[in-house]
Amino acid sequence: MDSSLVQAYLYCALDIGKLLQESGAEISRVEDTVSRIMKEGAGVPRVEVFSITSNITATAYISGFETVTQMRRIRSVRTNMKRIEELNQLSRDIVSLHLEPKEIYRRIKIIRAEPAVNARLLPLGYAVISGAFACFFGGDLSDFAASALIGFLLCFLERGIGRLTDNLLMTALIWSVAGGFLAHLSVLAGLGHHADMISIGNIMLFIPGIAFTNSIRDMFIGDTLSGLVRMLESILLAVIIAMGFTLAGRLI
Repeated sequence: MDSSLVQAYLYCALDIGKLLQESGAEISRVEDTVSRIMKEGAGVPRVEVFSITSNITATAYISGFETVTQMRRIRSVRTNMKRIEELNQLSRDIVSLHLEPKEIYRRIKIIRAEPAVNARLLPLGYAVISGAFACFFGGDLSDFAASALIGFLLCFLERGIGRLTDNLLMTALIWSVAGGFLAHLSVLAGLGHHADMISIGNIMLFIPGIAFTNSIRDMFIGDTLSGLVRMLESILLAVIIAMGFTLAGRLI
């Protein structure tokens, strides 16, 4: 088997795995996808894949003692279910249609270039979600309006911070402090009545529910290390968000 061809397939497989993990896919899905692409798509007899929340490493055994090893570093995670579905379909096509590396890489670039969300509708989504949760947890219509307006503004703040850093914890801290300030200012200005209900509506935008659920699933299927790391990341993010809103409340 040509080692250069195996390297090309492994390069594409790890790019797919990296995009999957950055889009919020569970660890088992990432490892299984890379393994299937190499075994059934590239025809490699043996593949070892190891992934945690910040790294993917894979070794393909070609023949005899000849191996190919590559890795990818994962720096940030943003849930994107549409991208996960497209990558799953691409991996199925690789296996069933035996796509060549050049075609695989062309499709990867198309998927990577697609915007994660509709940039025009996202602020509206933030507003609706914030307002709905403010009412759900006991707020009135004034709290709904205040929370919706703050959620709308926080969407643009998050987008601006994202251009400066990929650090999710730093983004969450700045975002939550700003949300807390705006919640209390809206009450002082008479727009809302309950700062805590308004804050709860905004907090729900950033709670890492999917990541926490995936961490439990990872542990139940045997990926204990990855599950524990992802759970600790989710808990730390939730603590940072709570600290940010609490700090804003203490300073006003």
